[in-house]
Amino acid sequence: MDENNTQGKEEKPKLRNELSGLIDQFLEYLEIEKNCSKLTIRDYRHYLEIFNEWFSSTLPDKSYEDLDLATVRRYRVYLSNRVDEQDIPIKRVTQNYYVIALRSFLRFLIKNDFKTLEPSKIDLPKTESRSLKFLEKEQVDRLVTSVDTSTEEGIRDRTILELLFSTGLRVSELCKLNHAQINLERREFGVIGKGGRARVVFVSDRAADWIKRYMDKREDDYKPLFIRYSGSKSEENNGEKMRLTPRSVERIVKKYVRAAKIPVDATVHTLRHSFATDLLTNGADLRSVQEMLGHKNIATTQIYTHITNKQLHDVHKNFHSGNK
Repeated sequence: MDENNTQGKEEKPKLRNELSGLIDQFLEYLEIEKNCSKLTIRDYRHYLEIFNEWFSSTLPDKSYEDLDLATVRRYRVYLSNRVDEQDIPIKRVTQNYYVIALRSFLRFLIKNDFKTLEPSKIDLPKTESRSLKFLEKEQVDRLVTSVDTSTEEGIRDRTILELLFSTGLRVSELCKLNHAQINLERREFGVIGKGGRARVVFVSDRAADWIKRYMDKREDDYKPLFIRYSGSKSEENNGEKMRLTPRSVERIVKKYVRAAKIPVDATVHTLRHSFATDLLTNGADLRSVQEMLGHKNIATTQIYTHITNKQLHDVHKNFHSGNK
């Protein structure tokens, strides 16, 4: 057999394995040094594995050192034609996530003295701005009062809804809560949010009343604040297996959105948007809301300003001829 052909066949898996190994190093870096959540690491793994598969099959004799803008353009064409499990083309915003993951990976390589394409050369196309979904106060009231609180499970559900609107917690943050960390006297508690950033969240009087009612109703010694009521009970690890999951909380919110006939396809994140919108509409400053939401950059918080600018609303009300 020709020695050159044998070497070529061995080279292809070697290049693919080399890229896979670097991706693994990058994911370890995200976990250990950047303290990213397991969910973030899972998403980055998925995005980069797709890139590795495409790159290795499309350009089998190339390595990360050969990556250039022309190759990235070919990859983006591939993403634009890619479909999901339901055979539906992936959205433009989702395509951007793949490219963002690639840029972050390249940035990591350059930081560690690997020669490759400069990530700043890869531009992200603008995506259509999505309308921000939030609930008006009247809709929130309808939502929380749609719960039947004659049972302990119902009291739990009402407490979850009240707490989400009161604090703007992410669903993962809510599910990690333990009853011992809730200070009802001070109406506040600390959470570790996205990116490992710690912040204090504040509880409204109404939410505090429901938390107390729920905790008084509980007769177990389980550590989690919110527990499930279906399936078998478990005392293992302070009842850790009884902890409510993010998926379960999402289902709970959906259940009461339907029950209250809310004309918005509201989710847990909609209640987070509603929390921020409520504060800004009533005159809270942007920096304070940024802190309460746990946003790293104020630009993230600014998505709310175009719908909550009270000064602009007042100008329109006072000066537009259509107002009486």
